[in-house]
Amino acid sequence: MHTKTRLRTLSALILASGMMAMAQGAQAQDPLKLGLISFYSGPVSGPVGIPSRNGADLIIEAINNGTLPAPYTAAGIGGRQIETVYVDEAVDPVAEYRNAVLRQGVDAVVGYASSGSCLAVAPVAEELKTLTLFYYCGTVRTFEEGPKEYVFRTMNTQDVENIAAARYVLATRDDVNTISGINQNYGWGQESWRDFSKSLQQLKPEVEIKSELFPKFLAGQYGAEVTALSRNKADLIHSSFWGGDLDALILQAAPRGLFKSQTGLLTTGGTALNTLAKQIPDGTIIGVRGNGGILAPDSDFNDWFRAEYEKKYGEQPTFPAYYMAQSVLALKAAADKAAAESGSSAPDMEQIRAALKGIEYDTPAGKVSLNRHNGHQAATELAYGTFKLVDGKPTLENVIRYQPNCVIAPEGAKSLDWIEAGFPGAQCD
Repeated sequence: MHTKTRLRTLSALILASGMMAMAQGAQAQDPLKLGLISFYSGPVSGPVGIPSRNGADLIIEAINNGTLPAPYTAAGIGGRQIETVYVDEAVDPVAEYRNAVLRQGVDAVVGYASSGSCLAVAPVAEELKTLTLFYYCGTVRTFEEGPKEYVFRTMNTQDVENIAAARYVLATRDDVNTISGINQNYGWGQESWRDFSKSLQQLKPEVEIKSELFPKFLAGQYGAEVTALSRNKADLIHSSFWGGDLDALILQAAPRGLFKSQTGLLTTGGTALNTLAKQIPDGTIIGVRGNGGILAPDSDFNDWFRAEYEKKYGEQPTFPAYYMAQSVLALKAAADKAAAESGSSAPDMEQIRAALKGIEYDTPAGKVSLNRHNGHQAATELAYGTFKLVDGKPTLENVIRYQPNCVIAPEGAKSLDWIEAGFPGAQCD
């Protein structure tokens, strides 16, 4: 080969290498398109969807700017800025999920408040091989009906909060001998009541059920149910109502004094504390579906999150804000882990997905461990408290925190089987 030919060939190779390096560098800098999906319209938007989006936006802004508290100080997700794509869950969940992935080109999805949405979307996420983190929906069926590869959930399932609720009732109200339930007539409400009533009767077999009511989801009007519960009195009324249904129930029960004459147990009651505190009677048992919102544990991370949220939105964050934020943080933690393990500053989505499996990471609501269902389902501490209005401000007294091994079925066990067997192996202090 002549010298000039060799030089031309060498130059071409150098140029090609440079172009490849530039392309790879540009690719590493492309934003990560993240679908954020919840109810942004309708009666669920105010209590759940908007706070969820706000919590995610706050965390995403800090990730992009590199201003998160330790240990998340490096900017970006695997060196990439996050670009958000908002999708309203109030529209057809499956069609909109496909649209987000196939037309809008999202790299990953964080979303879904309704258990029905999660059950419908999970097989589509597996079909499209798209990393999807469920941040709020609670049905145990998501993973008990079959393993998943691309779907993760970063908070507890509904059985856990109802097992904990039963334990809380017996710890604080040992005089409860009769119970009633008003829960929405679909999987979430039916399973919540089933798991609470079965758990309570396992722990105190003499407890009697007085009424079991299942109005339609998003019915909005509950006058007939309030009348029925008032006539057939029980010591305690359990409700897993959430979103607009919860607000409507509180407002319609207040004039009749329903939760004054019968103790209310609201497993998702924490969303109503900012707006309906004066309508909630003292003594009502309040849950937050984990340990976010008013029941978030003290920590520097939580102090930062509360202060930044209040500065940005003018109010304290309720628990939906915490739970969508902790889903976004799962992506950040997995990307940082994947980068450390691979030695690459820009891990791809498959490396991030692999790093998510079984991860344990810090959030403003405490530690999250994906240690159930083959590393795809989170287990966290869960707390309950008793409501009291103090100087016009909502507070919770008699707070009890339950560790995962007390209220979560062991790996490999189905939740209902564990409840019906009497919680074998439960480790409760």
